[in-house]
Amino acid sequence: MKENKYDDEQFFNKYSEMGRSKQGLKGAGEWSELQKVLPDFEGKRVLDLGCGYGWHCLYAAENGADSVLGTDISQKMLQAAREKNYHEKIEYMQGAMEDLQFDEGAFDVVLSSLAFHYVQDFNMVVSNIVRWLAPGGQLIFSVEHPVFTSYGTQDWYYDENGKILHFPVDRYYYEGERDAVFLGEHVTKYHRTLTTYLNTLLKSGLEIRDIIEPQPPEEMMDIPGMRDEMRRPMMLIVGAYKRK
Repeated sequence: MKENKYDDEQFFNKYSEMGRSKQGLKGAGEWSELQKVLPDFEGKRVLDLGCGYGWHCLYAAENGADSVLGTDISQKMLQAAREKNYHEKIEYMQGAMEDLQFDEGAFDVVLSSLAFHYVQDFNMVVSNIVRWLAPGGQLIFSVEHPVFTSYGTQDWYYDENGKILHFPVDRYYYEGERDAVFLGEHVTKYHRTLTTYLNTLLKSGLEIRDIIEPQPPEEMMDIPGMRDEMRRPMMLIVGAYKRK
């Protein structure tokens, strides 16, 4: 199933109020760690899968990329991207990442930020990425951490007074569809284990360079609820490359 929740008016409006939507990369808690593993974009051909508002596309373009293609299933996301993050070297294209077709070796860098957990067939997407990458090309992506996606609800357990007790981790080895609640709306996501994420890359021929479980930066600790993010990992960042 290829769900396009972001074109739902109510859901998109709620997403538009998030810090990362208003402030860009500086409003994303994982950005400080993701930035550390991004490659030198100078002269590179870049593909951003699930580009959303296009913040990473603009970063690549402003840091010397020769061309940047941002793709997303959501028309509303792409409209926002064209308005907020226009650049002469960026092209935006609508399409589900499972349906995309590009020539072999068409890109030097493939990025994806918090999008792969919406994809049912991760193996197919990775196989395509390997084909699209030129020798020596790099894949850098972030996803919701398997600890965060395993149970499904993605919410804490609370006591009778509304105080956080702990975060549920259950059904970890039972991969597949989850009914998650995000921004008060039901959204279909796909849980897979850490082993599946990493072994899929390795079996496809990619070599893993970076594995990061990003913690919220100190400068964000005053945001309500942010200190609780230190109690369990919410995101996972992986960097890999295709051997020459």
